Amino acid sequence: MAHKKLFTIPFRRKKQGKTNYKKRLALLKSGKLRLVVRKSNKHMLAQIVKYGDKGDEVLKSVTSKDLLKFGWDLNTSNVPSAYLVGLLLGKELKGKEAILDLGLQTPISGSRLFATLKGAADGGLIIKFSEKIVPIDERIKGTHIQTYANNLKDQEKFKKIFSGYIKVKKDPKKFEEYFEKVKQKILS
Repeated sequence: MAHKKLFTIPFRRKKQGKTNYKKRLALLKSGKLRLVVRKSNKHMLAQIVKYGDKGDEVLKSVTSKDLLKFGWDLNTSNVPSAYLVGLLLGKELKGKEAILDLGLQTPISGSRLFATLKGAADGGLIIKFSEKIVPIDERIKGTHIQTYANNLKDQEKFKKIFSGYIKVKKDPKKFEEYFEKVKQKILS
C-alpha cells in the first residue's frame, strides 16, 4: 500500500520570494502605519501604508522623481536624494507614528534605505530607530561626493563620472550647496 506525503502549497507571493509572511504579520500586529522604503538602481520610493481589511491602503507616496519640483535635478539614487525623499514624506505626514518596513531588502547600516528613514524622522514622522544604522551627516549632505570631485585631477575621468552634473550645468564641487537649497525648499 502506497502512502503519499501531505503538504501545503505556499502562498503565491511566498513562492515567488516577494513576501515574508512571518515578518509581515509581526508588522501588522503592531497596529501602526508602516514606512515602506524601496530602492531601484535609479530611484527611491517611500510610502506610508495602512493595513485594511480589504488590503493595504497607501496614504502617501513619494519618489525621487518628486524632488524635481524642488529643483533637485541631480542623481536620484544616492544617499542625499534618499534622505530628501524621506524628508519630503515626513514633512507631509508630520506627527504620525510609523514603523519601518524594508520588505525583503537586505538592511545595511548607512545605506540609502536608512537615509530615507532618517529623512522621514527629521521631517516630523515619529519613528523609533538607532542612530547607529543611519548614514553619517557627511554622507547625507553629500560631502563625500563634493570631496571626490575636488580631489579628482584627471579631467577625462571627471567628465565621465560627473557627466550627469555637467549635462544639467551643475558643479559637483558645490554639491552641499545644492543639497541645502533643496532641503530648505522642502522644509519651507
